[in-house]
Amino acid sequence: MVLAGLCTVDVVQRVAELPGPGEKVQSLSVDVAAGGPATNAAVTVAALGGSPLLLTALGAHPLAELARADLAACGVEVVDVAPESQVAPAISAVAVRDRDGERTVVSRNAGNVSIPQPRPEDYLGTGTCVSAVLVDGHHPELALAVAGWARDRRIPVVLDAGSWKPVLDDLLPLVDTAACSAHFRPPGPGLRDRGVPTVIVTAGPDPVRWWTAEASGAVPVPRTGARDTLGAGDVWHGALAYGTGHLELPELIRFANEVAAERVRHVGPRSWLDSIRELATSARAAGEDG
Repeated sequence: MVLAGLCTVDVVQRVAELPGPGEKVQSLSVDVAAGGPATNAAVTVAALGGSPLLLTALGAHPLAELARADLAACGVEVVDVAPESQVAPAISAVAVRDRDGERTVVSRNAGNVSIPQPRPEDYLGTGTCVSAVLVDGHHPELALAVAGWARDRRIPVVLDAGSWKPVLDDLLPLVDTAACSAHFRPPGPGLRDRGVPTVIVTAGPDPVRWWTAEASGAVPVPRTGARDTLGAGDVWHGALAYGTGHLELPELIRFANEVAAERVRHVGPRSWLDSIRELATSARAAGEDG
């Protein structure tokens, strides 16, 4: 599976209460991990038993090694499309409230990173082993190149549409499934009117809604005691991409909901991985028994 987009270095501090303006608080714990929509989705795919290839821009800055080491430990193969860049990777400063997992995030994203014109065929070959592609739109040139490469090979393209980005005007015609948050607001026509075959909208603990040309529906989210919501949406998108081509709606959404629900039960950016691996193993065993 191919995932293309943002990779950040996340500094995650767990706190008793989120600080107010001008206030300082002592953290309960500190973690450093790779983050970003496509990156967290790639980590999820690896935990589920897939073989993710993450295309992103990390560069030669020393901080990039933190992300590379974390991703290698998670089983994610990385292709750096801007290996000569001296710009520091995007840093996300994250505070997570201990009692309910609510979080605040401050990040620069990829706004100051430029990448050469990407050529997906140089590192993706024929694409015969690629079941799906996920793009998050944070590196516009990369997103368009990878989505176009996938469309030419009839490989499903999944879009993590967290927020509107100018590139989406050109990217949406290449997308098969657009998975959006409830806060996503496209200017002008909606995504179905723009020709996206499948549109999915998540809303935190509320049911996930979906629409195709033939049907629509809503899938409830499992009730769970949330301990850490950081990256839960990215995990959901990773599970959705992993299941694309193997599961049909609404079962595909139900699977992604279960994986994301398992993530939020665990404290920390990587503590949930073992549980996800166990969930994937149980699901495969059930499928073989059936």
